[in-house]
Order: sequence, then C-alpha cells, then structure tokens
Amino acid sequence: MLIGEVARRSGVSARMLRHYESLGLLRPSGRTGSGYREYSGDDIRRIFHIESLRSLGLSLREIGRALDDPGFAPSALVDDLIRQTHERIAAETELLTRLRRIDAAEPADWEDVLQVVAFLQALGSKSAAARQRAALSSAGEVLVPVEALVEAVLRESEPNVAGALRWALARSGDDGTALLAEGLGSPVAAVRERAVQSLAEMPGDEATARLRDALANPDAVVRGHAALTLGTRGVAEAIPELIDMIVAGRNDTDAADALSMLASDTATVDPTAVDPTAVDQIAMDQIAVDQIATGLVDRLAHDTTEAPARVRLTQALADIPGSTASDALVELSQDGDRAVAVTATYLLRLRNAR
Repeated sequence: MLIGEVARRSGVSARMLRHYESLGLLRPSGRTGSGYREYSGDDIRRIFHIESLRSLGLSLREIGRALDDPGFAPSALVDDLIRQTHERIAAETELLTRLRRIDAAEPADWEDVLQVVAFLQALGSKSAAARQRAALSSAGEVLVPVEALVEAVLRESEPNVAGALRWALARSGDDGTALLAEGLGSPVAAVRERAVQSLAEMPGDEATARLRDALANPDAVVRGHAALTLGTRGVAEAIPELIDMIVAGRNDTDAADALSMLASDTATVDPTAVDPTAVDQIAMDQIAVDQIATGLVDRLAHDTTEAPARVRLTQALADIPGSTASDALVELSQDGDRAVAVTATYLLRLRNAR
C-alpha cells in the first residue's frame, strides 16, 4: 500500500508518516520499482499502535521504547502519565477559576484586570502579612472577586488574616452569603466553623436567614455560633439551642448573655406608652421572654439534667424578667441541691434589690 492510501485509510497525514520514519519510529517494509514507499499489513498495525499510544499522552520517544523494547514495563509509565494528567488538570482548573473570578469582577480595562490578578496573587501568598494586606485592600478601589474572598476565608487558619477576610466579606454585601452557606456542609469541621463565623459577621436579612438554617446543622459548633449571633439579633428561634448550650456547658456564659439580650428588650416596655402599631411586636417579644423562662424551668425539672447543668440554668434565670423566672427562683431557693439553692437565693436578693 502506498503512502497516500495509508494516509487516507489511517487518518495520519503523509507528512506525519514521513516524520515517524525520520525518527526511526516507522519503517515501510518495502519500495516499489519506482522507489515509492510501500507499507505492509504489519506496518499499518504499527501505525495504529503509535496513534493509540499517542492518544494516551506518550511522547514519540516513549512510544518507540514501548514498541521496540521487549523489557519495557508499561505500569511505571502509565502511573507517570496519570500523575502528569492530574497536574495538568489542576493547572487548567486553577487557570479557569482565575479567569472566572476576573470576569466576575467586571473589569473595565486592562488596568482593572492587572489589579485583580495582583489581588488574587496576594490572597494566595504564603505570607500571612501579604494575605492580610490583600484583605484590607478591599476597602479601596481594588475590584474584589467575592468568590475568592470566600474561598480564602474558608481555608485561612491565621486568626488575624481570617478576621481581615471576614471584615472584607462583610463589606461586600450579600454576594458571599450563599457561598458561605455552602461551607456549612463541608466534611471538614474547621471549614464549617469558619463559614459560620463569617456568616455571623455578615449584615442583612439573607445572612440572618442562613444562620436560621444553621440551627439545624448536625455540627454543634455551627449551631452554637449561629444561635449566639441570632440571639444578639433578637431571633427567638435561637432560644432552644441557647438553652441546650447552657445544659451542655458549651459557651454557656455567652449563651446565657444572649438569652438575656433577647429578654431585655421588653423588660422596661410599657405597652400603653408606645405607638399602637408596635403593640403586636411587643406581644411577640413577651412571648419570647416567656419561652425563655419556661424553657429554662423545664430543663431544670428534667430528670436527666445533671447537677452542674442545673446550677448553670439557675444562673441563666437571673436576667430574665417576669413572674415565671421570679417564681422559679423562689422555688429553687428551697432546692434539695445546696448549690442550686444558694445560687437561687443570691439571685433573688439581687433581683429584689433592683
């Protein structure tokens, strides 16, 4: 078979076949009387073997070794090809991510593009100081890809840099909240905690809604951060988790403070002295106060609540207004557990002195 026919049937150009021959990779078995290359069936099979190995990413030199060296073991080469392919995919993925982030920043000109590139490079620096400066630079005129900030804050372990990144995200608006919420489902506990900490510093209703969802997270640390933040924002849905934290002794002091803040807004409100349109809100707030007091009292009475937890629950009643909390403290002052009784008696004195 002449070279033109081989090229047509194999899909390999005549020029490439000549190149293979110049490298010693393929030698036509014969020549015609006129001196034209003539390829045998074995030559055609070798061409297909060459093309198959090329499709795996082997170089022509590696292909020559694979076909001509009987002792050549394919396993090591295949392993090397797998490693090279992973590296190439990672590099291409990183480039694609960078391009998408530059596009998301909507640069107006090449100067903007260069600023974004410099920002991304600084954000990925091995130097904590450089990463922190990059985060703080978002306060200026630098175009900031929010997705890059979220990725950075979720992987950042240095506290000062993480704080700067959370600050930068809080200034970015609501764009990062959905991405941070995805971080709450990470299999890595540290990432989940960074995500909820960042959400806690994000202003706005969307961040609050994401924190509400986080109250159902299976990670107690995530639930705790969400509940503490929601408590300071006056969200009554956080009450059960805050009480659970007190019982478990997880940030119990902060949880009690959050309950106190939830209750204190209505402590001095006189419904007759406010705008009638606010009465419904006052009623809702009073329901929250009653829910807090009742929840604490119920857990105090629970058979499975251990002695240290009962003391913490008693202490949490101190700043909860209303008769439910007062009556509970009176009863607890006679409790069989001396630590609970002493604590309740002391708190009653303080309460009566106000």
